[in-house]
Amino acid sequence: MSNKTQKISVLEKVGYSLGDFSANLIFQTLMTFLAYFYTDVYKIPANAASAIIFAGGMVGAFSTPIMGIIADRTNTRWGKFRPWILWTSIPFGVFSILAFSTPGFGPTGKIIYALCTYILLVLIYAANNLPYSSLSGVLTGDMKERNSISSYRFVAVTLAQFIVQSVLLPLVLILGDGDKAAGFEKVMLAFAIVGTIFFIITFLTTKERILPPKEQKTSVKQDLLDLTKNKPWIMILIATVFIFITLALKGGIYIYYFENYVDNVALAAFLTNIGFNDFINGLNNMLIGMGMSGFEWPEDAASSAFSLFNASGIIMMIIAIAISKPLADKYGKRALFLFAITLAAAAQASFFFVGKENVAAVFILQIVHGFFYGLTIPLLWAMVADVADYSEWKNNRRATAIVFSAMLFGLKAGLAIGGSLVAGILSLYNYNPELAVQSDKAIQGVLMCMSIYPGLTFLVSIIALFFYEIDKKTEVMLEKELSARRANNQ
Repeated sequence: MSNKTQKISVLEKVGYSLGDFSANLIFQTLMTFLAYFYTDVYKIPANAASAIIFAGGMVGAFSTPIMGIIADRTNTRWGKFRPWILWTSIPFGVFSILAFSTPGFGPTGKIIYALCTYILLVLIYAANNLPYSSLSGVLTGDMKERNSISSYRFVAVTLAQFIVQSVLLPLVLILGDGDKAAGFEKVMLAFAIVGTIFFIITFLTTKERILPPKEQKTSVKQDLLDLTKNKPWIMILIATVFIFITLALKGGIYIYYFENYVDNVALAAFLTNIGFNDFINGLNNMLIGMGMSGFEWPEDAASSAFSLFNASGIIMMIIAIAISKPLADKYGKRALFLFAITLAAAAQASFFFVGKENVAAVFILQIVHGFFYGLTIPLLWAMVADVADYSEWKNNRRATAIVFSAMLFGLKAGLAIGGSLVAGILSLYNYNPELAVQSDKAIQGVLMCMSIYPGLTFLVSIIALFFYEIDKKTEVMLEKELSARRANNQ
């Protein structure tokens, strides 16, 4: 292995991206459906579900820096980070299945089972995803290649998001023959098999190239002190926490929004008017004509609209990801991120003003939000890699995993807080999953979770990014000076 800056092949970029596809089949499911799974499928009270999501998530968050310390000090013939992707591939799949299983325990037993399986899942997620994310910082030192790797990676993320948010619920209903509990178990089994195979491909196709200086010897205390003096790290940590609070909050509320807020008659009319129902019928007839079984799409309008809503946003995200790299190369990651996240936040908050019968406006806002948020998707982790470079430049020591572990701490803390907020706020607004029609207060809580609350948490991220100092000029300086240093260390 070499510290020289190297171009990365398409095969390696694709291989690396498959790891994020695998992780996000589970991560996106947690972010979008965990609260719903606990309250409406496993029938755990909303306040207990909120506590489970928060407690389990924070265990995962605080385990991440420990994993960072371990990964930075791992030394094998395969590198520091790649072995962890291999070692955790099968356990990740097993714990994913267990976390979305529904054994027939009593009320207390359900809570204990859910808490234990969720903790196991977030712990193995830390052992897998921290080394995976850190790997992006050592594949290459070339900033443009790093932006390119992030684009590949987050196309894969967005494809996983599309699968989870657009077709998971219909698949749950189809595979479970209307039984959501059985459907979740079958879907998670499929995710586990695919994820395990793709993690192994990631391990086989990637290579670690950026190594710490041979003479580097640092203590855990020194690594942590370096972080506290790294202002860009502090700002990106704050931004990460609140971005993932937002994603968990809004992502977790979507299914409640369509089932309880948007008018069902208006939804059905909208799906008919745009030709969605004709498309499903045509697909069904085509499959039957080919001698295959019919495509039994769920008939309720809320499930169909929920899937189409997510699909429309994700398609726009994919388009935005495709143009994010050249824009970041031209204007810098920080400037593009600030511009895009501000408009994404404004679009999300605007859901508050959309009436429950104005379905077209709901979809238009999702398309606008999806595009501008999509521009930011490849940038965050590329910016974290830049923070690791900044730390190396400033301190003459490289500690990639500890920098990334702090960001993953922020991600998991945000996921824990945001996910628990969904269940907690619904409980505060007296949401009752046993009711066919929710109270006006509960519906108001759903609307606030969809609009104003995520708009406010996005705003905190925007403020933090104003104080993030690594602009386009600094990116160029870091790449130039670190390349010279690494060349001298050969």
